[in-house]
Amino acid sequence: MTEDTAETPAPARMSERHARSLFVATIVTGSFLLFLTQPMVARMALPRLGGAPSVWNSAMLVYQALLLAGYGYAHWLARLRPRRQVGIHIILLGLAALWLPIGLTSALPPTTGEPEFWVPWFLISSIGPVFFIVSAQAPLMQRWYALESSRGDPYPLYAASNLGSFAGLISYPLIVEPLLGLRQQSWLWTGIYALLVLLVAACALTVPGKAVESVPEETEAPPTARRILHWIALAAVPSGLMLSTTTHLTIDIVAIPLLWVLPLGLYLLSFVIAFAERRRLADSITLLAPLVILVCGGPVFARGASNPLFAVTLGLVLMLAIAVALHSQLFRLRPAVGHLTKFYLAMSFGGMLGGLFCAIVAPLVFNWAYEHPLLILAAALLVPQYVLVPWPARWRVALGIVAPLLALVLSFEAGAGMFGSSPMLAMLISVIISLIALACLGRPWPYVIALGALMLSYGGWTIITHGEARTRSYFGVYEVSDRRDPVTNSLTARVLTHGTTVHGIQNVLPGLETVPTSYYARRSGVGLTLANAFALYGAHPRVGIVGLGSGTLSCYFRPGESWTIFEIDPAMVEVARNRFSFLSRCAPQARIVLGDARISLAHAPRNSLDILAIDAFSSDAVPMHLLTREALTTYGRAVQLDGIVLFHISNRYLDLKPVVAEIAREDGWQMQVMEYVPTDEELTLNATVSVWIALSRNPTTLERLTRLSGADAANWETLTPTPGFSGWSDDHASILPIINWRNLWPGRR
Repeated sequence: MTEDTAETPAPARMSERHARSLFVATIVTGSFLLFLTQPMVARMALPRLGGAPSVWNSAMLVYQALLLAGYGYAHWLARLRPRRQVGIHIILLGLAALWLPIGLTSALPPTTGEPEFWVPWFLISSIGPVFFIVSAQAPLMQRWYALESSRGDPYPLYAASNLGSFAGLISYPLIVEPLLGLRQQSWLWTGIYALLVLLVAACALTVPGKAVESVPEETEAPPTARRILHWIALAAVPSGLMLSTTTHLTIDIVAIPLLWVLPLGLYLLSFVIAFAERRRLADSITLLAPLVILVCGGPVFARGASNPLFAVTLGLVLMLAIAVALHSQLFRLRPAVGHLTKFYLAMSFGGMLGGLFCAIVAPLVFNWAYEHPLLILAAALLVPQYVLVPWPARWRVALGIVAPLLALVLSFEAGAGMFGSSPMLAMLISVIISLIALACLGRPWPYVIALGALMLSYGGWTIITHGEARTRSYFGVYEVSDRRDPVTNSLTARVLTHGTTVHGIQNVLPGLETVPTSYYARRSGVGLTLANAFALYGAHPRVGIVGLGSGTLSCYFRPGESWTIFEIDPAMVEVARNRFSFLSRCAPQARIVLGDARISLAHAPRNSLDILAIDAFSSDAVPMHLLTREALTTYGRAVQLDGIVLFHISNRYLDLKPVVAEIAREDGWQMQVMEYVPTDEELTLNATVSVWIALSRNPTTLERLTRLSGADAANWETLTPTPGFSGWSDDHASILPIINWRNLWPGRR
């Protein structure tokens, strides 16, 4: 009897060890597929939907809604007998395979209406069933794993789920996209899905026979409504902060495409840390979170473009600390296994609420990215705090009121500058407010108020009081500011910025209002081309402009010309018409076509343009789908055979010359590049450095343009492709080879 008892546990332990490995592999595979889907489908949809941020906001909400539906399905399924759960889930996995290989339907967006109303249906009909069924893997496999009570706590398996999610997300830009075309990516996804089905079937076979016959008895009372709301709040804030951090970094600090991968990747890693069996790292980060919020969240209103790498680092550290602290709270408040699926359903609902707030509500309600500081304050209220400075009991109420009020008064002084505005005084005030916030630590509301005062002292008051200068839409935040003479304080120019990038300057001094400025000065590549439109194309040149901006280019319009301006954002049209006078003074009759330019040009008559200037932007980034082989084919269809296509590629962080050179070479275009550097006199008229590439299928056209450039003819240079560089296409593109990493370092720009 003793011998039997000693020998039988060994095989059982080995069997359970194999079961755990199998469930981990299944969960990791499903999560890997989910987060491989998001960037891959976005890449597939780009040429058809355009590069509008509203499209991707809608897409993110679709993903979160499908994830919520998958968690809801897992919660419902867990209420059935385990044998039925297995049967239903395997059948649905098979039905979802009818949507493979993964891809998009043939539907085309309507020519009228906003894309955000069409995109949800388009994405759901394309990938909805497979995304829905795969999204249920993490909670459902944990529930199946827990059917055998000897297997222990299933919640740490959620860390494996998010590790798989992180691997899927980061592998796409680093491995999958650079090496595989979209068709190959689709078949890769299909192959991994087949593996997932086999793994799920294997997991079903490991469910103990006794558990397959009955539903486990619930031994703990169901969570209260208050506890569920707490779960939702703890999940909503990190989810919203992940999106607001992405907006903050890519628009207000440094506009590098794919920078959004970092906040999302760290968000996923926070679950890995927070749900790990070993608690040391999660507990350490949670302990430090209030201090990290104070140090990294205090300067949230400050501009970070002068030191982008440092500012990006602060933002990412802040987001990771908050996400780990709040997700660790979720782990500590997790219910018994019987309520596991309800717990994950509440988490998913909170995640969707955070996304809804940042993607839809905030752009409609706020004229600046105020959702970012608001979410930081909400996190400060939710993270666990400890008392750093003990207050005497009889003073606690008074100090709880006086300390935060003093912080607000000092903050207002820093913003209003009633006693001067020296940098040293502002720094001293910020230090004092920080000390007050530290003294309030452990008292949530006084701490949050002091933190808000610190945020406002770093430029927050200025942003709030200059709200009338900003316009916000789904496409970004546009700010119009005035430049004044430092001696006379008289108004000299009006400036349009999007994020950290200037996109238009108008001189307001008498006689200079219609002088083209910034990247569009008369000696720039586009200036020389448009000024010679009559000499190149006769009495009635036909000009197309992609990207309105402040309307500067319209001042090259001359009677007899036909102009069409393609602009994706109606808010930008309002800014150009109401805040600047280029358009009204120079070309009020210009035709403005709203919508994504590539889609609009695909519907334009063949050979309907002589000159087409591509000048679209999102802060400092050019939408990728406007620089592919297929995009150039679309432009070539709209532009006559002797016509010119101009690309504006001025950029701090990307070297776009190899991209344009390669797609032009492949399609037989001739090309020249103009790198314009203004003289000191031109700088006083607000001209800026610019880089323009001119393409034409007729080499004679470019030769004539060079001759017509007069003294600037020598500035036109032949553009040659970069050996070994593969041009972008709708099927394959990567920005990694063209990132100018040096400009991310301070002092190297």
